[in-house]
Amino acid sequence: MPGARLRPVDLAREHGLSTQAVRNYEEAGILPPAARTEYGYRTYTHLHARALGAFLALVPAHGHRTATSIMCAVHRDAEDEALRLIDESHAQLLDDRRTLRAVEQALRALEPPDPTPTAHPTGTFIGPLAVRLGIRPATLRKWERAGLVTPRRDPQTGYRVYSAADVRDAQLAHQLRRGGYPLEQIALLLTQVRAAGGLAPLESTLNDWHARLSSRGRAMLHAAAELHTYLNARTPAADRSEP
Repeated sequence: MPGARLRPVDLAREHGLSTQAVRNYEEAGILPPAARTEYGYRTYTHLHARALGAFLALVPAHGHRTATSIMCAVHRDAEDEALRLIDESHAQLLDDRRTLRAVEQALRALEPPDPTPTAHPTGTFIGPLAVRLGIRPATLRKWERAGLVTPRRDPQTGYRVYSAADVRDAQLAHQLRRGGYPLEQIALLLTQVRAAGGLAPLESTLNDWHARLSSRGRAMLHAAAELHTYLNARTPAADRSEP
């Protein structure tokens, strides 16, 4: 029944929450204020149930902090602020998709290992590698300081020696830099490549990345539907029909 009174435990049980969590959500502004009985007990309605459902749908879509901010904005009657937060989250998802696509393109653009002999029996020096990539040696030194490449030093000369893995990392960094990605972001990806033991095992990471982005996109669709239902429920029908 729309006008039925609900106890905190009624809201909590439906979503597997504790009654304290429901009270905390109300105090945080995620739920609208509850009415009180003459003995001081909280009473909720179907509107609170819809608010709770909307919030719990927003969390996997936008994260707990943003979901909280969205619901608090709604309850301050700042709907434009709530919609702006949602827009920002969608923009971030789009940026994540673009980053993933750039990473995949960079991986496909990597050159195969060079089978020709190098100036060093176990690797190549900074000069030949810079020429191969079409960059300056100073750029490779900058990438080393940022953790993108980790060449060892020849014990006799002190020169940097780049192994096959170092060359791979430099190639990948070069492709991503051409795509406009910052050094910090590239360093995180290369850390993943090294932890995975190379590019081949990284395929499962990329597949998982795709799956997580798709899951988040679907969660955003569900959250939008739940929030829309709640917004309509808290707005009188007469107000919604006004021109």
